[in-house]
Amino acid sequence: MPTPKELANAIRALSMDAVQKANSGHPGAPMGMADIAQVLWRKWLKHNPSNPQWIDRDRFILSNGHGSMLLYSLLHLCGYDLPLEQIKQFRQLHSQTPGHPEYGYTQGVETTTGPLGQGLANGVGMALAEKILAAQFNRPNHNIIDHKTYIFLGDGCLMEGISHEVCSLAGTQGLGKLTAFYDDNGISIDGEVKGWFTDDTAARFGAYGWHVIEAIDGHDADAIDAAITLAHQESDKPTLIICKTIIGFGSPNKQGKEDCHGAPLGQDEIALVRQSLGWPHAEFDIPADIYSAWDAKTSGLNAEKAWTKKLLAYRKSYPELAAELKRRTQGDLPNNFVANADHYILEQQRSGQNIASRKASQNTLNAYGPLLPELLGGSADLAGSNLTIWDGCKGITSEDASGNYIYYGVREFGMSAIQNGITLHGGFIPYAATFLIFMEYARNAVRLASLMKIRSIFVYTHDSIGLGEDGPTHQPVEQLANLRLTPNMITWRPCDTVETAVAWKSAITREDGPSSLIFSRQNLAHQDRSEQQISDIHKGGYILKEPHLPPVALIIATGSEIELAMSAADALGEKGVPVRVISMPAPQLFDMQSTEYRNSVIPTDVRARVAVEAAHKDYWYKYVGIDGNVVGMDNFGDSAPAAAIFKERGFTVENVMQKVECLL
Repeated sequence: MPTPKELANAIRALSMDAVQKANSGHPGAPMGMADIAQVLWRKWLKHNPSNPQWIDRDRFILSNGHGSMLLYSLLHLCGYDLPLEQIKQFRQLHSQTPGHPEYGYTQGVETTTGPLGQGLANGVGMALAEKILAAQFNRPNHNIIDHKTYIFLGDGCLMEGISHEVCSLAGTQGLGKLTAFYDDNGISIDGEVKGWFTDDTAARFGAYGWHVIEAIDGHDADAIDAAITLAHQESDKPTLIICKTIIGFGSPNKQGKEDCHGAPLGQDEIALVRQSLGWPHAEFDIPADIYSAWDAKTSGLNAEKAWTKKLLAYRKSYPELAAELKRRTQGDLPNNFVANADHYILEQQRSGQNIASRKASQNTLNAYGPLLPELLGGSADLAGSNLTIWDGCKGITSEDASGNYIYYGVREFGMSAIQNGITLHGGFIPYAATFLIFMEYARNAVRLASLMKIRSIFVYTHDSIGLGEDGPTHQPVEQLANLRLTPNMITWRPCDTVETAVAWKSAITREDGPSSLIFSRQNLAHQDRSEQQISDIHKGGYILKEPHLPPVALIIATGSEIELAMSAADALGEKGVPVRVISMPAPQLFDMQSTEYRNSVIPTDVRARVAVEAAHKDYWYKYVGIDGNVVGMDNFGDSAPAAAIFKERGFTVENVMQKVECLL
């Protein structure tokens, strides 16, 4: 039987060989954390390589994602569908082993990591999701949801501000099934971190309300095992295990130095590592007895079988709950959701309310929420402004996690990354809200949701200069363009209650990526529509107003500027100028439609085109052309009543008319 050190050395060998072959990568972290990984993955981690999607598996997140060869080595050795050939293709085009772990590319990778701190945040989200799902579904003698979340993290993760946001909340929520391992090696890219990172990390996490286990020798398997045992004895607090390690362990000339952090060791040094570790095997050669000792397929199958037995008993006692758990964890919507949503959309068209779209959003949540027990909301301390709390909301606390609403506090970045973790865990459709301007705080988490193509719903209110007196610090300008230019993101800016209800329906039913829902502070005018026009809202852009004569000009608008566009078109019509008004609440979705449909909405032979939106104007030239006009923003706003700012910036009927007429 191989020793624990020999088993850990298999990780070190695969990692240094793969990085060397790629001539690119980070060997230091995998070599330094190999002993911790060996103990955790072989003794403690509940997982099944033959079924990586088993819902009650433990979650493992490598937050210091630059050490990706650590995770790939573990997956390969344990028997996941990651053959040795893929290890040899590390960092190569279309391989299953990209430079940083990417969700969807590699079986067993729970989330995309690399931007430091976000894996930690995702892990907090997963642990929170487990706690909430368990509170909603577990019953006496039936703990059908009962798994842990483990996170590996480094100095960089703790230096990033997001670590404060999420670890503070994790302590407040009492996430007792969360265990994080801090790779305290004292080295980052620039050298020894004592020159710029001197925090008392143990005291910091103690202040958050974490259980802290200090000064564990990260190369002593027995000490690591004892620390994990101690962590599991604490059920009311998350645990941080601080492991003292040597980066690049085993490298005679580079261990403990930044030299091995982000560059291959070199063939000569690798030969010395083999001698130092007593690893005589050739490049990528893992002996059969070591493969056998690592293989987790049998133990994983047995663990899932034991859980399946529990599930059968649960199903017998609680058949409706069991069916609901299956539906939710498979990501299926209730059978009646789409029909009920469509009915509500038609009701909104008939009711014709003139209200702010943020209020229309809250009304929609009151309609859709009772249909969707998986809906899990939250806001960054702005619930009263974002209007994200609906009648059926119940707040989640450390003592009672059975609710459906998370009070995130002022933590926009942390909130967004936690939401991504909740989405990845499964069983929920989460939405999280703040002002649109504060999307900037959360930008990288929004980007990662798009990169991972997951159903995270971002709700942003106070969408323009229309928020008024709070001024340019709070008035978004470039944020809409930013969201719309993000691949895989669908961004909605609805103009009334009907488009708002469609936007929510679209975000909830979408399975291949995130959505951003952009809502106004001020009231918006209801628009008349036919049933066909209502159907066409789902296409992201449609003809809202068609003149009696063939149009000679087009006005494209969104959100609060639709009312302005309609008034300008009416005034031009009275002057004998037939103008079509196009509502485009979701341009990215419109761009996905057929060429035939897009040309039917924006005819190629009508060149007099004006776009109107209280956001950065540059985005709209793709639709109006360089010969078109845009009534929009190219500078920051002002502190004043909304009406005064709109007039000052040219958002008037007269100016829109002039922009059209000068093109004719």
